[in-house]
Amino acid sequence: MKSNFRNFLLIVSAILILSSGMSHLLKLTNVSGLLLVPGLIALAIAVRGFQKLKGFSYTLCIFAAVTASMFYPQYFISAGNFQLKKLIVPLLQIIMFGMGSQMSFKDFTGVIKMPRGVFVGVFSHYMIMPLVGFCIAGLFNFPPEISAGIILIGCVPSGLASNVMSFLAKANLALAVTVGAISTLLSPLVTPLLMKWLGGQYIEVKFWSMMLDILNMIILPIVAGFIFNLFSKGKETRKSIVIQLISYMLIILLTTLVYVKSKDAGLSSFVVQFAKSMGWFFFLPMIIAKILSNIITGDNKYMEKILSLISMAGIAVIVTIITASGRDSLLKVGALLLVTSLLHNIAGYTLGYGLSWLVGMPEKDRRTIAFEVGMQNGGLASGLALQMGKVATVGLAPAIFGPLMNVTGSVLANFWRGKPVNEEIPN
Repeated sequence: MKSNFRNFLLIVSAILILSSGMSHLLKLTNVSGLLLVPGLIALAIAVRGFQKLKGFSYTLCIFAAVTASMFYPQYFISAGNFQLKKLIVPLLQIIMFGMGSQMSFKDFTGVIKMPRGVFVGVFSHYMIMPLVGFCIAGLFNFPPEISAGIILIGCVPSGLASNVMSFLAKANLALAVTVGAISTLLSPLVTPLLMKWLGGQYIEVKFWSMMLDILNMIILPIVAGFIFNLFSKGKETRKSIVIQLISYMLIILLTTLVYVKSKDAGLSSFVVQFAKSMGWFFFLPMIIAKILSNIITGDNKYMEKILSLISMAGIAVIVTIITASGRDSLLKVGALLLVTSLLHNIAGYTLGYGLSWLVGMPEKDRRTIAFEVGMQNGGLASGLALQMGKVATVGLAPAIFGPLMNVTGSVLANFWRGKPVNEEIPN
């Protein structure tokens, strides 16, 4: 009882602080920032005391970080002579490594067990979100690079957040994991193709360079995570280990070939790049896994929690840096971009659910497809914007879409969680 009362008082206090900050918001003064940031942090702490609201705690922390970067951008752009935006790609790679370390080959067995669900999910994801983004970019009078960012967030694969929402909504988690994994594996080819086709009229899109960036930022770190998982848990047979390691080596080889094509490099550059990639993404995770498995014995949940916290912190830092870099552009188009991002996100949920209903999928699968279509990998979109050298413009839509989808996803997941799942047999 005392705990609930304390949490209630903290929420009331936070709301009062936020109200005071909002009164100064239009002036965009430092006073407003000094009130809004601690108010949001206090609210994030307070909601953790309530079971139905604790899922919003992380999103509120993101909002606090974004607010701080809007009012005090100078602290999130550089540290001395070091440009903080250089942290985006390494942080994204760490996040993807954490994702891969919690996965294995077994996560792809859903293709065999649920072929229709996987096909509908992946097809819907790469059909609906890019086309909706293209339509929104055409309807609203944004600058070309902002429009390209809207299309870019529609062309990337789904992220980890969609799996979390499927779990909360009592949806088909196995299908969610498989659809997310397949869409991610397809992204080095599909995302550059879609972006060049739909976004090429707004900015120059270099197909091979974008493919290489996705392989380096997403696929290779996930492969490293797979290898870490393979050797840290030690549950696979020798034959399975050999087959997987050969598969991962072939992926690294393919990435190096794309590097040669993208950079128009020679044989010596190929050998050096392949050796570097093997060292970083093949042998290093193997060695680290062996060392940690000797240090940390028993349950691996401790390591999972650490990787999860690092991933959440990494996402917050990425969003904060992008917001600070694009602050001036956000002040011009922020409100409208927020509306279009909300429209894009909700259209994904609605059309994903509707299409899976039309093909006769059961309710649990419909919920899964809704999340897998409507929720995107904003971190990848931000990383690609950085690699294009346009993080302050192309990167704005991903920076807004990411936190926003967590809010809408949490609301939808909690709504579905309270409704019994209709286990009807699909047609």
